[in-house]
Amino acid sequence: MGGEFILATRNAGKLREFNHAFEGTGISFVSLEAIPDAPDVEETGDTYEKNAFLKARAVAIHTGKPTLADDSGIEIDAMPGELGVKSARFRPGFPYSEINDIVLDRVNNSDVGRGARYVAVIAFVDPVTGREEKTSGICEGLIHDRQAGEGGFGFDPIFFMTEYGKTMAELGLDIKNRISHRAIAISRLKEILLTGVK
Repeated sequence: MGGEFILATRNAGKLREFNHAFEGTGISFVSLEAIPDAPDVEETGDTYEKNAFLKARAVAIHTGKPTLADDSGIEIDAMPGELGVKSARFRPGFPYSEINDIVLDRVNNSDVGRGARYVAVIAFVDPVTGREEKTSGICEGLIHDRQAGEGGFGFDPIFFMTEYGKTMAELGLDIKNRISHRAIAISRLKEILLTGVK
């Protein structure tokens, strides 16, 4: 399997991550920025999986091309139920630099601890064959005591990886593309798409 797939996102960071991961496989991705009249799909699902398939199916039907979509979020022990599948809708309109400061303040003033995890689910839909696949990945970490690093996006500047002594935003793309929640899910999907092995 090869060719150009649609990645149902307008996030340039995600597009770079997927293309980097699939480099040399014969599969490349274009984002919704390259699709005229691409549908804006509302994430109404109550799970990562439902949201990922909502986006993948809608865009696959619109374009007639194999489509991948992911839904991901951060789950923070000190903020139970506030983020997760709702992460992208937490403080809408605020820049992530301000959102991360809000989260830091909440965690710094909590006695629950700094435990956190990134979760990602990727859905694949081929509208021609009807094939659908799903993979997931989890990356455990801690909420740092400050923002650090210029790489990554979203919550990366406050997501601390103990084994590296750095935030996700301080890690290079080569490392991030091995250990992140999305990287784990991408790796599993890559194996399924290229070898057919689940």
